[in-house]
Amino acid sequence: MAENAIETDMLVKEFNGIKAVKGINLTIEKGELFGFLGPNGAGKTTTISMLCTILKPTKGSATVWGFDITKEPDAVRKSIGIVFQDPSLDDQLTGMENLRFHARLYKVPREDIDHRIKELLNIVELSDRADDIVKTYSGGMRRRLEIARGLLHHPHVLFLDEPTLGLDPQTRRHIWTYIERLNKEQKVTILLTTHYMDEADHLCNRIAIIDHGEIVAQDSPSKLKESMGGDVISLTVAPVTDTLISILKTVQNVKDVRTIGDSLQLTVADSKKTIPLLFDAVTRCNANISSISLREPTLDDVFMKFTGHELREDKEGAKSYMMRQRTRRRIRQ
Repeated sequence: MAENAIETDMLVKEFNGIKAVKGINLTIEKGELFGFLGPNGAGKTTTISMLCTILKPTKGSATVWGFDITKEPDAVRKSIGIVFQDPSLDDQLTGMENLRFHARLYKVPREDIDHRIKELLNIVELSDRADDIVKTYSGGMRRRLEIARGLLHHPHVLFLDEPTLGLDPQTRRHIWTYIERLNKEQKVTILLTTHYMDEADHLCNRIAIIDHGEIVAQDSPSKLKESMGGDVISLTVAPVTDTLISILKTVQNVKDVRTIGDSLQLTVADSKKTIPLLFDAVTRCNANISSISLREPTLDDVFMKFTGHELREDKEGAKSYMMRQRTRRRIRQ
């Protein structure tokens, strides 16, 4: 059996001649909680769909738990669990009925079904709601049930595609707790896609930042932030001119200067020595600083560094997700 849970080699997916995924190379170790971080439309879901054998790659190859995704799709499917971005539960059935149906589809031995369902309902804290119809569940409860369903057949690898999309911050935090428990206590390898920086930073051992179908950076969250090479200083200054920006770039210890809205964002080493030099530079340009702030770099800064733009906040993605849910409920009714 392969040492790694997932390996890809120049994985490509084209739709009508347009490359949605452009030659991705990944190596994910067994037991790892790996994150795919990027905006909506970056290629995260397309990549997962290929790894789960839902889509066939246009070029390249990949293995999941040692099985080739094109030559051994059945073996791949037996090795994985999936929680899709869109809800896929039958909300006219109870939580228990949904799990039983899934167990039969995956041919879980009959003598193991009851014990396995009870175990998973306990893990996701839904034991007291097992006999309630799913349409009475909150969004967070449905997500937890979908995670339990994805684990019924003891998969080696669990794919979570935007598992907290459309959930409120408190519920998102609760889902994080379950994901961490599954990885640490159940020893499940997890590939998580998200466009939430804090989610990737909190949960993942390593992250691949993907934008426009390409991986632009890959490492642990801490090392990616260290790659910024210093702290981040935000200056609200007026007027902002090309001359001012040029002079700031020459200041000792300044590594990068970017315009963010109506302020300037600088990456600097040795911030204590650098801040007085920045004031001097701004004064020489006859400009005025109205505010200044200093912080450690975040994954947002990393994304900006490697892509040249901010992460496009997926407000429309979350909105369309909620609209799809409401449409499904109306159709059911």
